[in-house]
Amino acid sequence: MNKLLSAGLAGLAVVTLALPAAAHTGHADGMGFLAGFLHPLGGLDHLLAMVAVGLWAAQTGGRALWMLPVAFVTMLTGGALAGMSGIEVPMVEAGIAASVAVLGLLVLLNKRVPVSAGMALVGVFAVFHGHAHGAEMPATAQPMLFGAGFILSTVLLHGAGIAAMAIGRGVARRSARPTAA
Repeated sequence: MNKLLSAGLAGLAVVTLALPAAAHTGHADGMGFLAGFLHPLGGLDHLLAMVAVGLWAAQTGGRALWMLPVAFVTMLTGGALAGMSGIEVPMVEAGIAASVAVLGLLVLLNKRVPVSAGMALVGVFAVFHGHAHGAEMPATAQPMLFGAGFILSTVLLHGAGIAAMAIGRGVARRSARPTAA
């Protein structure tokens, strides 16, 4: 089940690379928390990358279970502040696309790295995602509410990845048990 889930994530990552980064069309016309909360859900690239962080954290286990998502959210916030401030970050769209591909492959290959290296990697990717969220925040938005919305949404997407991995492992364990004769 774990391999099936991983293969599905990798397949979606490949499909996403062929699409424009859908969450970056200036569509966030809302002004507060709900608009911020919905922004990461509006693009497959954000969904896949943020769920992949949770999947990879759960695969890695130990301290990575919480440290990878915390690193992502921390750097996402920094990237968002840069985007809101008009600070340019080069190759944001390419960085977002790379995050989907790389994180998808890490999950597919069940690749474990030192926690600090994993934190650095997801942190770099988070800057791109955060910058996109911050730069696209509507001028009429309430920055604190909009930011709180996309941060909560991101945390929940990480949690969805962690939960999916836990469910997948539970199903795999149950299916591996010998049946009573």
